[in-house]
Parts: sequence; structure tokens; C-alpha cells
Amino acid sequence: MHNPLWQTITDWETSQEFVRRRRYGVIETSAGKLIAIHLRPWPKLLAWPEVLPVGPAYHARGQADRCLLYYNQPRNFPNFLAVKYVVTTKATHYATFIAAFATLDAIAQLKQTDALLCDAFNRRLSDRLLQRHGWVPHKPQRWHRNYIKRFYGEYPGMRLPVATGLPNNREPERHVQLQ
Repeated sequence: MHNPLWQTITDWETSQEFVRRRRYGVIETSAGKLIAIHLRPWPKLLAWPEVLPVGPAYHARGQADRCLLYYNQPRNFPNFLAVKYVVTTKATHYATFIAAFATLDAIAQLKQTDALLCDAFNRRLSDRLLQRHGWVPHKPQRWHRNYIKRFYGEYPGMRLPVATGLPNNREPERHVQLQ
């Protein structure tokens, strides 16, 4: 089977094996639904807001209500997924943001990952919000807010909101039930 370096997954139900095997990806959500998972050949290491002083109100350019969540599965720690970077455009709804993290939970379940890790650098990610979604403080450091979401074989029962593919979301929302 041919495995391209860059691959876009738009059908969760038929492409799970690709997602299971690949270590690096970008989850794209919009309007509270999964649009695609873009699989990458290498990890996300650096982002422009980390290099340039853009300020806490930074949003990416592009269509409104869009969230991109970059995740890595480190080679040294294959039982963990790391949230490397999350970027939103202006007017991104809470449901769009949560759909990205629900998709990450689904990928963790698919890969039988033990835990998710993140460094919540942006203060707009409040401790209360993270705790509400199962993240707990982990390994405190002076300049970092490290969080972990543990699974260890027990994954939350969830329905993954999947986009229908029609522009302007004219079709009703479709859900994929995760086992």
C-alpha cells in the first residue's frame, strides 16, 4: 500500500488505519465539526507566535470559526500524544475548539494511547477549562503550565461530530459513535 508523506483524511470511518500508523498530524475543525486530519511526515516543532512577539490576542488569518490542533506522538514515548500547538481564527466558537479536542481523544483511543500531554502556554486556556475536560496539572515548572489527560485503557464514550462535506453545512450533522 502506498503511504504518501502528506495525507489528508476526510473520512474517519474508512481511514482509521492511516491515522493509527502515523505519528504526526493536524486536526482541522470548523463549525463544531471535524473537517479533516492532515497527516504530516515530521513533528510540529515551532510556530510563528513563538518566534515573533504577536501578543496574547493573536489569531491566524483565514476563514472564521476554524481550529487547527497539531499533535505529535514522540518516538521515545509511543504511548503518549503531545498537543504541540493550537491555533484558531477570529470568531472561532467554543464548539469548534472542543471538537478538535474530542477528535484528539478519538485518535488517542484509536492508538490506545495512555495519556495526552500539553504545555498550556496561552493564559486564555484557563485551569478551570482544562480541568473541566479532564486535564490535570502535571510536572510543574517555573515558566510552563504542563497538563496531562490520562486514559490508561479507559476512554470516554463520545460521539465525534463529522462534517458532511457540503459547503455552508446544508446537510444535517453526522456523528460517528466511538467504541
